[in-house]
Amino acid sequence: MTGEVSVFETSEDDTASKEFLRKGYVIAEAENRAGLDALKRLAAETTRQHLNIDAGPEDDDALLNAVHQYVGVEGLNGLRLSVIGALRSQVWFRPTCYSLAANLIKEIVGNELSMQRGVGLSVQLPNDESSLLPIHTDVWDGDSPFEVVLWVPLVDVQATKSMFITSLENDRPHQANMSDFQDKSSEALFQSVKKDVEFVKIPYGSVLLFSQTLMHGNRVNKEPETRWSMNCRFKSAMSPYADKKLGEFFEPISLRPATRVGLSYELPEGFDE
Repeated sequence: MTGEVSVFETSEDDTASKEFLRKGYVIAEAENRAGLDALKRLAAETTRQHLNIDAGPEDDDALLNAVHQYVGVEGLNGLRLSVIGALRSQVWFRPTCYSLAANLIKEIVGNELSMQRGVGLSVQLPNDESSLLPIHTDVWDGDSPFEVVLWVPLVDVQATKSMFITSLENDRPHQANMSDFQDKSSEALFQSVKKDVEFVKIPYGSVLLFSQTLMHGNRVNKEPETRWSMNCRFKSAMSPYADKKLGEFFEPISLRPATRVGLSYELPEGFDE
């Protein structure tokens, strides 16, 4: 020994880790702005093609924000499927999504990761009551509490054009009283926690990483612009899974050599007798 006192490495002194431990979520600048711009460009180009827009805004940001001028609620899902289909068809799509927050995810989750196979896309028109996600946590629906969600807006989002979330310190006391809402609606639950939710303000170029054990959702978009956002789940590859299984919903993306060797090992015959 050198005489120096050694300690285990920890990232809890890092700003992002401290914020995540305090709030359960963190907002940070995208780590691959060029990649984010490429995703937005493809989404806008596909939108133009799908809606046959020839004379609309040339600026991608202006088009996405004003897409409600070209499509209504009845055509919204068709547009969304067209855009997410175009994105998923690119071999660079999922690696680029990961690259938007790779270092942040490693700091918060770890360096052996599983990633959601199908990245999601949400498009919420102004005053559209058909695209609502009532207050919930994914864990209530059978997800693992070890998952985090990477939420990536393709336009500036704020107020009801964004999503809402409860911070960790406010969330846990409310969840402790969930039995009071066993026979009540999700709207009743939202009204009870309304004073403690935050509609996250995120400029384009930044991302949100949050624990999906926190209550979150969205409301009717009362802003004059359309919201576009992508979402993808990550978890430590070796942490417990729930209803969403490895190989079905999740795919490992960064297993280390010792883990790969260990997973492939089989005891010789006779050791299980």
